[in-house]
Amino acid sequence: MIYYDHLPLDKDILKALRELSVNYVFQPIFQADGETVFAWEALMRPTDMTVTELIEKYSKEDKLHVLEVATFFGAMQAYFLRGYQERVSINSFPSDCMRSEEADAFLEYFGEEIRGRMIIENLEYPYFSRENWEEKDKSVRFMDNLMSVDDYGSGINDLEMVAIMNPDIVKLDRALISGIDHIKEKQETVKQCVLDFHSQGILVVAEGVEEKEEFDFLVGLGVDLYQGYYLARPA
Repeated sequence: MIYYDHLPLDKDILKALRELSVNYVFQPIFQADGETVFAWEALMRPTDMTVTELIEKYSKEDKLHVLEVATFFGAMQAYFLRGYQERVSINSFPSDCMRSEEADAFLEYFGEEIRGRMIIENLEYPYFSRENWEEKDKSVRFMDNLMSVDDYGSGINDLEMVAIMNPDIVKLDRALISGIDHIKEKQETVKQCVLDFHSQGILVVAEGVEEKEEFDFLVGLGVDLYQGYYLARPA
């Protein structure tokens, strides 16, 4: 269980965080050999409901900011407790970012340990706030960390969003990956994505790889990184 009471945060956000009952699991993102871990994605797991239900609940209550803060502080605590050395990938709402005092507290608490070790994954929902994204991007670049666009091809994350965010990494949604070994339309789409993103110096991740045939085909296309049940489940 992740606890927040000891963190150097404002009493109001601490009170809100105390209401959360969550753990974190991690799913590896592999390099093209399917064995070498590039990063560990932190995934929130509430103890009393699904993560989708939690997000819906907090969205209706206009409290997504609480989940944003909880994810950063909670995921990093869990990451260091596990002793991982590779990067950690943390989900972030494109509509939100930590306030300056929260970002300062984050840096104060974790220090230089986070420099160059984080990937911030901008989710595909609920909406994009340029103001909050620019603040987030500034913090990410200041600490030599990476920016990622999650679930490309679903929600709000499309070519226009990639152009705005100028990320280091784009994660292709499972909808583009499932059955790619035998669906020609998906083959052409992903092939073009790889060419376009590589021309911009962007790494491409295939999400939701569940079959060996999918993995082998994607390797042949030159996809850089891989995530999915075929390689490893969250644990």
